[in-house]
Amino acid sequence: MPDMRSRIVPVCGDILEPRLGLSEQDEAMIVADTNIVFHSAATVKFDEELKLSVQMNVIGVRRMVQLARKMEHLQAFIHVSTAYANCDKESVKEVVYDPPLHPNKLIDAVEWMDADAIQALTSKLIGSRPNTYTYTKALAEYLLVEESKGLPVAIVRPSIVGASWSEPVPGWVDNLNGPTGLLVAIGKGLLFIMHGDSYCTADVIPVDTATNAMIAVAWYTAIDKPKDVLLYNVTSGQINRFTWGAMAEQLRENFIHYPCHNMARVPNPRFTLSMFWRDLMWFIHQMMPAYIFDLSLRVMGKKPMFVKIQDRLSKAVTTLEFFTSNEWTFHNDNIFLLLNRMSEEDKRTFCFDPRSIDWKKYMLNYCLGVKEFVLKEDISQLPAARIALQRLQRIQTLLKVLSGVIIWRLLVKRVPVFHSLWNLLLGWVQFLFTKLPSLARSS
Repeated sequence: MPDMRSRIVPVCGDILEPRLGLSEQDEAMIVADTNIVFHSAATVKFDEELKLSVQMNVIGVRRMVQLARKMEHLQAFIHVSTAYANCDKESVKEVVYDPPLHPNKLIDAVEWMDADAIQALTSKLIGSRPNTYTYTKALAEYLLVEESKGLPVAIVRPSIVGASWSEPVPGWVDNLNGPTGLLVAIGKGLLFIMHGDSYCTADVIPVDTATNAMIAVAWYTAIDKPKDVLLYNVTSGQINRFTWGAMAEQLRENFIHYPCHNMARVPNPRFTLSMFWRDLMWFIHQMMPAYIFDLSLRVMGKKPMFVKIQDRLSKAVTTLEFFTSNEWTFHNDNIFLLLNRMSEEDKRTFCFDPRSIDWKKYMLNYCLGVKEFVLKEDISQLPAARIALQRLQRIQTLLKVLSGVIIWRLLVKRVPVFHSLWNLLLGWVQFLFTKLPSLARSS
């Protein structure tokens, strides 16, 4: 490991700048010494403004290709896209699809139009895609194929990237991208319900699986030198299916056995296809407690924060609901062709076969990884967290009983049908109490 680290040379750069913001000295070193390029720099914000998204995800690719053409010993240029670049199609093959608008036309518009003008046109431009991220990733693929002719280029399309399966350690994760933000919100008891289909595929791919696939693609591109740009859908759904419903159940189970510190509620995530039910449950289970907690903070003279947290969470969840509510078929023939070209030893060293993933074990490690690497929680404090969870469970049970009593009393008081039912129930209870002594004596 020390020897490997000594070979890493960091450089300052910016894909928004001409020549990638590289100094002349750094550019000369890169041009002279680079054999393989992994281009993964991009904005991954789903709600990024279109102007900035084009500048980073599309124009940034053009600048990387321009630099790659100068490289004296280039053997492979691996571009990291996303399996959802073409999420406007139900069946996604390992090909580059023609975009509705040529990237150059949008790039030209970005050069002279201000951000507000472009933002006003965003919904029309992206069409049936849910966000600027997937749209610009699709444009970047098309631009790359057009402008990289003669270069050893391949495109890797991972699906939803999650925590690691085994390397550097199981469950390793260091950001809130992809499903990790959801896990944090669920583990903390801040997220109760989402719009989505429990039976739809949660096409998650561990980060080390995706990385191993990138390395293998670079090897194959350098050794076999394919004439055409090959694409690789690094996905799991077609060969090792895992559903959103199964994920919700695993999260509930794992965060009950290994609870987070300072939970707001007992973790119990669920999906629903009904927007009405989702909005109603969101108000009851998410917003009402937030208002109550904030009122308590105001009474104590502290700054309220829970309503703002729920508003931010609602916005984040909304950007993901397109992916939890729809199903895609990702063809990955090239992935298996690549596996067949590798030796058994290389398959073990650079494993990217999704069939090897045990989802139950993976989700347990993912939850533990979120606690350790994202929330920075000490595993030695787990007994205290379990005691706090038990206390929270008792409080929630009591609140449910009280809520049920209050709702029932209101219904009895204001709705004639419930008033009649209540009187009937009281009559039966009174009858039983008067008859029980005689029944007991007769027996």
